[in-house]
Amino acid sequence: MRAILVDENKSLVWSDVADPMIKDDEVLVKIHAAALNRADLLQRQGKYPSPAGCPEWMGLEIAGVIVEIGKNVTDWKIGDRVCALLGGGGYAEYVAVKHDMLMPIPKGLSMVEAAALPEAYATSYLNLFIEGHLEAGQTAFIPAGASGLASVAIPMAKAFGARVITSVLSDEIANKIKPLGADVIINSTTQCVEEILKAEEENGTPVAVSMDCLSGETLGKSLPYMARGGYWIVISTLAGIETTVQLRSLLTKGLHLVGSMLRNRTPAFKAYILSELVKNVWPKIEDGTIKPSIYKVLPITKAEAAHTILERGENVGKVVLSVCDE
Repeated sequence: MRAILVDENKSLVWSDVADPMIKDDEVLVKIHAAALNRADLLQRQGKYPSPAGCPEWMGLEIAGVIVEIGKNVTDWKIGDRVCALLGGGGYAEYVAVKHDMLMPIPKGLSMVEAAALPEAYATSYLNLFIEGHLEAGQTAFIPAGASGLASVAIPMAKAFGARVITSVLSDEIANKIKPLGADVIINSTTQCVEEILKAEEENGTPVAVSMDCLSGETLGKSLPYMARGGYWIVISTLAGIETTVQLRSLLTKGLHLVGSMLRNRTPAFKAYILSELVKNVWPKIEDGTIKPSIYKVLPITKAEAAHTILERGENVGKVVLSVCDE
């Protein structure tokens, strides 16, 4: 088969590789589409290698059709349309997937739309509802509103009855992301994030949960204005690895500062998250309450151009690679 490899110049090359061999508890999926994530950019740079036992090439979420089944797999059959959460290996024609890392494609969705679900939706659900304990009526702060992850997390939080605040770098970007449904969009270039969050607290709508991919100085400045017992979930540090935390407010409000990564969770816990998605989120996708946001679809051979879109921050929504026709 073929897969996207990183050559000595860090270029992406559609190359011949060995066909995957499935284990007794795995299935073989013919990949139709694979979605991009920022982790792919880090992996390409050599900073985020695939976990042991996974293919060396990138790709954390795919959609396709099962073409072979291990002898111990009883919950799937050949021909099933599935999407899957991977440790790596999605930029390819085929991938071997453990049976409990698969989910049925929600009714009415295309392969391209389904490929955009597993990683981003699992990450959002994990950090908003499992780590953050978000409830209807609470306020969530989801910065970097133009990111592929925020394009999932904002509508998801809204679908479950939360009020959402996000941040962007310009009024132009703010206009682009309005369809996501955020209640407040902060232009962090001209507005002070912590002052806005302070005003929200004074107005009786303090942030109960933050799913923060930026972190940096703003994190520490914003914590004092959270709701009592609030959860600030750090999922990345794109804006900096250091901050100053006022411990008094952390103590008196009983705040929770939590570091969270999906990738380092146990396989059993990942399987639990996926089962929760199918039970709680898939119905909202099927009835149209939540809609996958796709920015652009490119053929797998144009993976280099797809990466450039993420590197430049052009996308609002997911960038997806098409591997074969449905």
